[in-house]
Amino acid sequence: MHPQLSIGIFVRSPALAQSLSQVLSGDRYVLLIANSEAEFLEFVEQKQQHIDCLVLQEDESLPPVINQLYEQGTLLPLVILPKESKENNMIVVTNGQPTPIQTTVHFTPGEVHYMFHAAEVRLDTIQLSEIEHLIEQAITQFLSLSPNCNLPDLLANADQKAEENHRGSLMKQQYRLSEKLKERLGYLGVYYKRNPQFFFRYLPQNERTKLIEQLKRDYRQIVLMYFSQDTTINQLIDNFVNEAFFADISVSRIVEIHMDLMDDFSQQLKLEGRSEDILTDYRLTLIDVIAHLGEMYRRSIPREL
Repeated sequence: MHPQLSIGIFVRSPALAQSLSQVLSGDRYVLLIANSEAEFLEFVEQKQQHIDCLVLQEDESLPPVINQLYEQGTLLPLVILPKESKENNMIVVTNGQPTPIQTTVHFTPGEVHYMFHAAEVRLDTIQLSEIEHLIEQAITQFLSLSPNCNLPDLLANADQKAEENHRGSLMKQQYRLSEKLKERLGYLGVYYKRNPQFFFRYLPQNERTKLIEQLKRDYRQIVLMYFSQDTTINQLIDNFVNEAFFADISVSRIVEIHMDLMDDFSQQLKLEGRSEDILTDYRLTLIDVIAHLGEMYRRSIPREL
């Protein structure tokens, strides 16, 4: 049985809203459709812990709406449909099914020209026959976001407190959504539908370098917090493992990152005249991370195989 995914929808076109309702009808989705900006913001604030993906339409009101979501501490997977035009505002319904129009999905790892976050899925034209796949893609990419990802252009001037809230909201939603998918899908569904386009080995060299540097920073943070009483450590590990999993990073690469970091710490301890024995304790950190990553790879294999 597929889980029910809760989808928050706010589009200006009544015809488009009706077509989305028809395409996403059935037992798999719970739809929360708003008719006004105020209604949309209210139900997202009230139900953000239950919403799994947002579907919005691009128009002049979208930046203020996204800014309001950010200010109320909301970060969720997002599909952005294009604004209405003569080419794409005619949604034809035949026998209860809309006739699709060609679409193009734009997402580039590390790209900074986005409105909500770097994992949003944006369309040039509407193709409602693909909306289920696009929702899964938005969720998958959202789960792979690093908590240290860049802020949207719209929020580049946010103060430090707002930025910290942004990171916390991202980690909280990722943890909630990943736990839901693990519990109800057993890592199947969107979990094994990784896009090879974003695999490490297929990335351009500059993107590979950026990804490895990001993983190193994330892993260093995990190591520094591992033996503390901070309860966010589990979320940090989950986020790190998600990023490695969706980029198809090998276990040997994780070991390499660990050893490089231990070498850096060793040199620092020598300069300070301190013993390196403490570094052996961080083998537990490596074992913990590898165990999580190995389990994701194991469960990502479809049962029928």
